[in-house]
Amino acid sequence: MDACAALADSIERLAERGYANRRFLKELGRAAGVGRGPRWLFDAASGGSNRLRGRGFRRHVDDRTDGQARHFAGTVAVAARIGGPLTRWLTTVVLRDPPTTPDGRLSDEAIEFARLVRSGELAQTDAAGWVRDRLCHAAA
Repeated sequence: MDACAALADSIERLAERGYANRRFLKELGRAAGVGRGPRWLFDAASGGSNRLRGRGFRRHVDDRTDGQARHFAGTVAVAARIGGPLTRWLTTVVLRDPPTTPDGRLSDEAIEFARLVRSGELAQTDAAGWVRDRLCHAAA
């Protein structure tokens, strides 16, 4: 399965619902098994669940597993709640994904995505295209 394309499709469907930006980002986390309620922290800490299995990511963010869509969506959901700097620290120190690895680069992309959407610099209607252009292999 092309999980990157499925992720972008999920983002497109979410954008049609008209959520506030922060809620939109949290809802995206549900694709990674990170719930919206008070248990979100436990979901994120456990790694969520891999609802969008497959590949399809560009080489620079592809760790050759079927979990990159989950990784991206989960990191977005965490960054929406606690901010980019703390999320980056957690991914580097706790998850041991330094910025020079595919997972580290994907975390950076997710944190940037969350920042752009939350600030309004990236419209929700353009968010799926952003993912396709920057992350999906088919767009390369």
